[in-house]
Amino acid sequence: MTSERPAPGEQPGAAGTGDARLSAPSALRNRDAILDHLPRFAPERGRALEIASGTGEHIVRFAAATPGLTWQPTEPDAARRASITAWAEAEGVANILPPLDLDAARPGWGAEIGPIDFLFLSNLLHLISTEAAEAVLSGIAEALGPSGVALIYGPFLRDGEATSEGDAAFDAQLRAQDPAIGYKDVLWVLSHLVDRGLRVIETVRMPANNLLLAVERV
Repeated sequence: MTSERPAPGEQPGAAGTGDARLSAPSALRNRDAILDHLPRFAPERGRALEIASGTGEHIVRFAAATPGLTWQPTEPDAARRASITAWAEAEGVANILPPLDLDAARPGWGAEIGPIDFLFLSNLLHLISTEAAEAVLSGIAEALGPSGVALIYGPFLRDGEATSEGDAAFDAQLRAQDPAIGYKDVLWVLSHLVDRGLRVIETVRMPANNLLLAVERV
């Protein structure tokens, strides 16, 4: 899956540690803003899944803040799985399971891994094709158990248009690299999830013109 694409600015040996930890500046910039909202949507206890966990810098912060949840990271790239493990060990976060090698663009993964009580996905949909995004969203719907909640964070089109010059430029850059990828419209994403039995709880405006989409299994 395209989460194997190197993240802009991703660096090995976070802060010169010399171990397997990687660091992504974008994750460090946005994780506190996401955490401002995550606890009000997350259940107190249960199984939590992060799709495309990347370096692991999101999940260590989120798991530490939700000790009643058991977090399952997933990541198709071996170096990033090693980074997730290294971050969990370095931060001493006990409620993170070993990362799974999961391609969330593969149809059927959601039924295999569910039922999940809480799911988080960040900054992936604009980096993959529409077909792959459909598989990811279908998998999210399949994975969520009764009353399960999913949070999806990232940049989106609104009514088919980018809402800032920076977003328009980044979307154009992505499509120049690969015409199959690029920003997805927020209504397309939500409609896909609603068609698969989920209900929209809230759409939260976030810094840097991003959105946090909250949906639940009804």
